[in-house]
Amino acid sequence: MHPLMTFQDGEDFREGQILLIDKPLTWTSFDVVNKLRYTIRKTFGFKKIKVGHAGTLDPLATGVLVLCTGRMTKQINALMAEEKAYTTTVRLGITTASLDAETPVDSRTDAAHLTREAVEAALGAFRGTIAQRPPVFSAKKVDGKRAYQVARAGGEIDLKTVEVTVSDLALTAFEPVVCEGVTAVDATLAIRCSKGTYIRSIGRDLGEALGVGGSLVALRRTASGDFTEEQLWTVEEAVERIQACAGA
Repeated sequence: MHPLMTFQDGEDFREGQILLIDKPLTWTSFDVVNKLRYTIRKTFGFKKIKVGHAGTLDPLATGVLVLCTGRMTKQINALMAEEKAYTTTVRLGITTASLDAETPVDSRTDAAHLTREAVEAALGAFRGTIAQRPPVFSAKKVDGKRAYQVARAGGEIDLKTVEVTVSDLALTAFEPVVCEGVTAVDATLAIRCSKGTYIRSIGRDLGEALGVGGSLVALRRTASGDFTEEQLWTVEEAVERIQACAGA
């Protein structure tokens, strides 16, 4: 059994701990790592302490972020390889360059004709093992450069498709919304998938399959392997509990 948030002193962090954090909206995964690494170092007077995460979340995503400290960082690759679960809302009828709200809307297509049944039918193509093209705004490396760095600089980058597995995909809500005079549809999905699956790509490809485009307006990781959102601490709660160990 992994040492899951059972720390009582600084040495426990060196020996290894797993921390389950609810990643705040707009924070990067590394923001969370850096915050908690700094807190551990400052609280216990360490010159250095290993802290890493087991699976990146986009800045505009929230939810389960698995952090490992000390010797538990050796388990990061194994933890990262486990299935993940998400809830997301895809706005069908709008597109953005980043495939989420990080960048402005660049196209609007009326989606008033879409039905729940049509969306359900289109989802069939995204279950099982599928070929997926990563988002241009992603951390994928091509020729030593991160794709998002090239995209933000206005350049072009060719990302190859990869195979991923979507083991569960369900439409949980279907709601027409009016966006600047155009009717879009918010389709909320529950997804369980393999490592490396881009939920933004599913939103883009679903919109393309329906002929209206699509972009995410909400994304939350609800599980990573056996770890679920019910176990999460906020960043603030984690900081308080770490400091409390030393009576700080």
